[in-house]
Amino acid sequence: MNLGFLLTSRHLLWILIAPPLMAFASCDDASYADLLNEFCLPQFQLKMQDLEVQLWCDWKATIGIYSDVTNCTLLLANHQHCYWPNHIVDNFFTNIHRNYFKNCALTGRLPADPPFPVLCSFIFIPILITLLMTALVVWRSKRSEGIV
Repeated sequence: MNLGFLLTSRHLLWILIAPPLMAFASCDDASYADLLNEFCLPQFQLKMQDLEVQLWCDWKATIGIYSDVTNCTLLLANHQHCYWPNHIVDNFFTNIHRNYFKNCALTGRLPADPPFPVLCSFIFIPILITLLMTALVVWRSKRSEGIV
């Protein structure tokens, strides 16, 4: 086997494996979580308190605040040599959503029933099609012409 190829493949292997191992080994999860709660969370809480509670579910009103807290978590992750996103960031944002966005609909609008004509059409059209198909099968089964 070619010695140059063997050395190149080992170097390539170390180039691919070493950075993730170094980042994993150097990231202090407890310290990172403490920094998130010390720096990012208070800024987010202050900005959300300045915003009216009725606007918490309005994405246009909260996108800047949400972007700021996201950038804060990213900057601290880079500073602490941690991967981003990671399970600590996931837990951090889960807690934020649990406290601030729990009453928000996924689309930003409160769920509501469709208008009455639309609702009726979604209910009655399938029922009518089912009845018509049943009647067609019964009518066709009573006609025995051409069946040997």
